Amino acid sequence: MSFTAEVKQEVSLHRLEKEESRAELSALVKMLSSLSISSGRGMTLLIRTENAPVSRAAVRLLRELYQVEIEPFVQRRMNLHKNLIYGLRVYGDITAILRDLGLYSPRGLLEKPLQRIVSRDTWARAYLAGAFMAEGSVNSPRTSSYHLEIKSGDQAHSAFLVSLMERFYIPARTIDRRGHAVVYVKQAEKIGDFLRCIGADQCLMQFEGTRITRDLANNVQRLNNVDVANEMKTMKAADEQLADIAALEQAGLIAKLDPKLQEVIALRRQAPDDSLVELAEEYRKKTGLTVSKSGLKHRFVKIHELAMKAEGKSNE
Repeated sequence: MSFTAEVKQEVSLHRLEKEESRAELSALVKMLSSLSISSGRGMTLLIRTENAPVSRAAVRLLRELYQVEIEPFVQRRMNLHKNLIYGLRVYGDITAILRDLGLYSPRGLLEKPLQRIVSRDTWARAYLAGAFMAEGSVNSPRTSSYHLEIKSGDQAHSAFLVSLMERFYIPARTIDRRGHAVVYVKQAEKIGDFLRCIGADQCLMQFEGTRITRDLANNVQRLNNVDVANEMKTMKAADEQLADIAALEQAGLIAKLDPKLQEVIALRRQAPDDSLVELAEEYRKKTGLTVSKSGLKHRFVKIHELAMKAEGKSNE
């Protein structure tokens, strides 16, 4: 089961208060349904989804809120994956149901539900839960790319979803994809906030646990890479300093150098792989004097300049 399916299954099992149920069903009907006219039955509400738990949640909500007759059916898509479609034919006073769900007015069907459906935060959360169950998806936390999205039918409804998310400090954006407006969230922390908002607590724990574990492993690897890079840099600098010392020795100049330079040359020869910090500590042990890392670096720069001159090279 995909992580998206796990989230939808967890959310579909929630038992809600009446107004919360109305808000959640409003999103499901808005995003999954169509209207048809059947002979002898009048107006029919047709709901289709590829997710069985979502279909069961829609049946439960319809029966809890309204006196309706529901005729379930299953179809198989004629596409590459041949996914199953779980359908519901809903008979009853469909106009009254749509009006109660805030999706119908005397002017006809609305592009977005009336504000009364989401006027309270708990109702807004329920609407977002229904919207995610209907057309939402979220990448598994095991992947390196964080992405949550809800496919909406039009710009008006996508803007409505964005405004709902902003109420809970979840910044979302919209894009057009193959004729559909898609609302999406990229930040891992905000995806976690959305899962918390819709009540997917178990999936949230899985998401955060996996994310933290992977991020910790990445940070450890990053630190290891930094350590390796620093070690390589130290070894390269030490090799260059030893080459400068060899050039001065070949030219017979070491005995003529300033005593401070002779001291660091002796240290480097004794510890060819040590960093400047380690050399500074060794210098303190031998002489009882303190020299900084920058002080040692300055002396090795001077040694390099003298070695360049001894070899007759440009000091540019």
